[in-house]
Amino acid sequence: MTTILLLAVSNVFMTFAWYGHLKYLHDKPLWVAILASWGIAFFEYCLMVPANRLGYGAWSGYQLKIIQEVITLGVFVVFAWLVLGEKLKWNYAVSLLFIGLAVFFAFGFNKPVAPGA
Repeated sequence: MTTILLLAVSNVFMTFAWYGHLKYLHDKPLWVAILASWGIAFFEYCLMVPANRLGYGAWSGYQLKIIQEVITLGVFVVFAWLVLGEKLKWNYAVSLLFIGLAVFFAFGFNKPVAPGA
C-alpha cells in the first residue's frame, strides 16, 4: 500500500511538472517553464524512487511500471478536468478501458516472482 501511495503522490508532482506550465506559465518564456518543471520533478523523484524500491520484489519491474502508468493516467484525468478544464471524451474513455484490460492481463495470470528467482 505504501508503494501505491508514493506512486500516486509522485505522479501528482510529475503531472504538474509536465502539464502545469500549460495553465500557469503559458505566458512565460520556455526556459522558465523548464526550470519550474525541473524543480517540481525533483520532488517526484524523491517519491518515485522509494516507491519502486519498496514495491520491487512484491511486484516485478513490469508490474511496477504498469501500476505507475495506470496511476499516471488516473491522476492526469483528474488534472485535465480540474486544472485544464478538459472533458473526458468517449474515445479517451475507451482508451482507458483498454489500458484497464492491460492491467488485467499483467496481473491476472501469474504470481509475481521475487527478483533473482
